[in-house]
Amino acid sequence: MKQFSNPETIHKPLGGYSHQVEISGERMLIISGQVGMRPDGTIPEDPIEQLDLAYENIFRNLRAANMQVTDLVKLTTYLVGEWDTDKRRALVASKLAGHQPAMTLMYAAALASPAIKVEIDAWASSE
Repeated sequence: MKQFSNPETIHKPLGGYSHQVEISGERMLIISGQVGMRPDGTIPEDPIEQLDLAYENIFRNLRAANMQVTDLVKLTTYLVGEWDTDKRRALVASKLAGHQPAMTLMYAAALASPAIKVEIDAWASSE
């Protein structure tokens, strides 16, 4: 069972996420950092397109484990370079469709390749 909450003693979340997720009696899926790479191995130059693909790769991992977006409990996103914050937030909101897992966003100097502008670690749980 998952319980998403925002304690009253902490400020309201700054975006579409929950401050905490309590998990009991469920199986866990830990997904390695997913990047914005197409199945054929190509990486688009546009960071927003990479972000979209990284989420799609997370969703493919979830489906392979018979899970769905609402099973996500924690996302850590690493970004490189300049980003359009409004476009990034809108894309994430559309991908999560109202679901609000715990989240962390970090800017990094670089990732595994200079072409990669985003990487997302994901944790999920289900019964």
